[in-house]
Amino acid sequence: MTRFPSLAFSTKRPCIAIVPLSGAASAGTDFKLGEEQLRNAGFEVINYYDPERRFQRFGATDTQRIELFYQALENPEVDLVMSLRGSYGVSRILPYLDFERIAAANKLVIGFSDINALQLAMLAKSNQGSLCGPMFCSDFALTALREFTQSHFQAALREGKSEVVFESDLAQEVELCGPLWGGNLAMLNHLVGTEFMPRMHGGILFLEDVAEHPYRVERMVLQLKMAGVLESQKALIFGDFSAYQLAEHDNGYNFNEMIGFLRQELSIPIFTGLPFGHCADKLSLFQGAQYQLHSNGSSVRLSAHIT
Repeated sequence: MTRFPSLAFSTKRPCIAIVPLSGAASAGTDFKLGEEQLRNAGFEVINYYDPERRFQRFGATDTQRIELFYQALENPEVDLVMSLRGSYGVSRILPYLDFERIAAANKLVIGFSDINALQLAMLAKSNQGSLCGPMFCSDFALTALREFTQSHFQAALREGKSEVVFESDLAQEVELCGPLWGGNLAMLNHLVGTEFMPRMHGGILFLEDVAEHPYRVERMVLQLKMAGVLESQKALIFGDFSAYQLAEHDNGYNFNEMIGFLRQELSIPIFTGLPFGHCADKLSLFQGAQYQLHSNGSSVRLSAHIT
């Protein structure tokens, strides 16, 4: 059973630490606004990011990012650790992280995209759950917050609740339960064959990515099949796949055709339309938690409640 930190915070205003686990903030990021938005949402904030420490495309050097992560985890005032942003950088530090130390801190790590590599490694190395959800730059340093993202984030943290109803592209009658896991498809494939890849059986695998053409998505999913990852899963759910461009020579081969081909190749039910990924309205999903999936026609309900 995946372990999750208690969400019964000792204070009415839990403290979120902002940590540059991966890429540096983009030019023009309004840090004061982002912190203010988090405070308005009911959190205290400790920002561990210093733009002056930026190293190349990263939020700081590899050594500094690891040390800042530990500082946040082991700060008794901190309840939650949220990544500054994704992009790229977690892969460089994974081999140097002390996962026993991370687990001992017992803090909920929040993020998506590149951060999924860290979250999956935490599952693999110490069976520690996390929250696939919003990040500082993309979801809080905004003049207009997205109500969907914020309400699901608050429900996850305040109630331990994650629930959504969405429309898939195909009517199916399915009811099952299992550990929900996954996230960014490129990060998942990147971990195949390594010590950081979870061995999940009977799971519900969810996937998302950005700027990946349907043929590349198909190729990565087929890699998961050939690596034996998909044969032990109960279902596959596709989230948001966007920002790719079809070419003339695709000749009708698009995302829907790709999904149709995968349904011929895989023996498990495949769903589309999960509101998660590089999109404005995103869910908060507990990585590794037991979820219930119920599909009635094209309507799909996905839900979990952790205590």
